[in-house]
Amino acid sequence: MRLLENNLWIADLNETAACLPELKELAGSDVLITGCTGLIGSAVMDLLICWNAAHHQKIMLLAAGRSTAKIMARFAPFQNEAWFRAVPYDAAAPENTLPSSCDYIIHGAGNASPDKIVKEPVETMVSNFWGLRNLLDHAGRQNTRRLLFISSSEVYGKKTGNLPYQEGEYGYIDLLNPRNSYSVGKRAAETLCASYADEYGVDSVIVRPGHIYGPTASKTDRRVSSAWAFAAAEGENIIMKSDGSQLRSYCYCPDCASAILKVLLRGECVHAYNISNPASVISIRHMAEILAESSGVQLITEEPDEQEIKAFNPMPNSSLDSTALLKLGWKGLFDARCGFSHTVQILRER
Repeated sequence: MRLLENNLWIADLNETAACLPELKELAGSDVLITGCTGLIGSAVMDLLICWNAAHHQKIMLLAAGRSTAKIMARFAPFQNEAWFRAVPYDAAAPENTLPSSCDYIIHGAGNASPDKIVKEPVETMVSNFWGLRNLLDHAGRQNTRRLLFISSSEVYGKKTGNLPYQEGEYGYIDLLNPRNSYSVGKRAAETLCASYADEYGVDSVIVRPGHIYGPTASKTDRRVSSAWAFAAAEGENIIMKSDGSQLRSYCYCPDCASAILKVLLRGECVHAYNISNPASVISIRHMAEILAESSGVQLITEEPDEQEIKAFNPMPNSSLDSTALLKLGWKGLFDARCGFSHTVQILRER
């Protein structure tokens, strides 16, 4: 079963789209989405596909990724639609041939899985910076209305205490730790957005998602929320390699997609917005307990090996304050218990 044939997934997307009346402003526009087969990018794609299905005037979706074959496989039922086009795009490549008509850009391409970050720190950092620079250049040449950059909560670094991060608050990041190629690359890319706006007038906005999860994740995604969701769906016990005390802002991917589109259309130029559902700020252990309970498996604690420790997110607290996002009129629809339960159910049915 394809994901967009799953009734629960479609219901979640339709409920989300119903809360975004401003999507009608995208009708007739070309929207380029890089990383379109990834966890976040494909959720944005699916949400806009569902919106198109319910409206006469369509949003033109330019689905960009490294593998055209993977794009066509993921979105096979729509490859002959006039409003869908696959676009070859590699964020780490020096140049890409991009569509000449591009009203909006949502940039989500790049390494995000911890194992890939550890194995490819150079590619991780280069794709964040150079990939965005190429898109900002293109946006300037084509008079693109707005570019949205999907950054990360990892830009905040370490801090003491358990209060959520606000957008202007930054902690310590070890610049000589290759694992931080991801967080430092995201920081540099955000400054690049501000620099292009200041020097060239390119309009951009930034979102900083917390820990996003959902059935759009790849089975090879080693982020614990994804890996454990697949394990739970397959009836396997959840293996936790820490005490699970780390505090995280979890967000079900349709809620993340709606936040991205809300910021794209309502956010202030060169402002950053945390994506965090206030009903889902919980510890890793609590998340694991919800998954275990929803699937009837056990939660088991084991000691991590050296390679696993290298891949750990170094932030004991990455909870996010979502006040700025909420002021735009966004609201999360799925709390942690609902979102993780839906994820497990959808993955089982697939």
